[in-house]
Amino acid sequence: MIIEVKDLRKVYKNGEIEVEALKGVNFGVTEKEFVSVMGASGSGKSTLMNILGCLDSITAGEYFLDGENVAGLKSNTLALIRNKKIGFVFQSFNLLPKLTSLQNVELPMIYAGVSAARRREAANIALERVGLTERAKHRPNELSGGQRQRVAIARALVNSPAILLADEPTGNLDSTVSAEIMNIFQQLNAEGATILMVTHEMDIAMHGRRIITFKDGGIMSDEIVENPLKAGEVS
Repeated sequence: MIIEVKDLRKVYKNGEIEVEALKGVNFGVTEKEFVSVMGASGSGKSTLMNILGCLDSITAGEYFLDGENVAGLKSNTLALIRNKKIGFVFQSFNLLPKLTSLQNVELPMIYAGVSAARRREAANIALERVGLTERAKHRPNELSGGQRQRVAIARALVNSPAILLADEPTGNLDSTVSAEIMNIFQQLNAEGATILMVTHEMDIAMHGRRIITFKDGGIMSDEIVENPLKAGEVS
């Protein structure tokens, strides 16, 4: 299992009021899976993603990432694990505006202490994987929304993480560009990438091979997608 959670609980406190965001969640994700996570606002899916991404701690339970129990680890240790084992793709892209595409993709490797020559080589390979070699020297404001998201995906891939976590990756994109991004995810998954993607759109979720639906802090359903939608070719 790349991801395994056991009786995962998360409680937020606001003064004397306690809100139980996750209520004893159990599930696992195996290597090379493409899992979509759905649920209404307040269902617990965003809290789950923050915990899986080592951005938030748990109140109780266990969380194993690539075989390592990360529950209870200190923040500096979590940061190292996060940079090494997790690639993030966000709805808002989170690119630094003053950096080129290539420089944005290099960032995780800078934090990992990779040499400049190796960073440049790996970043170029990652941009090639998402079809953006010709935009390597462009800054985010010179790119379309779909191109910016491709840069973000390349940045997520560059450290060869154990898993890609995508939070509403098509939320700011139109249907045509969304199909391009889903095509990239499906290609990456076919090449062996493990992907966990949060989305509120069923047609986007159906591009994965499995859909986990959250409701009121727990898993309402966990189903295999028998015939995943096939995204169109990237233009």
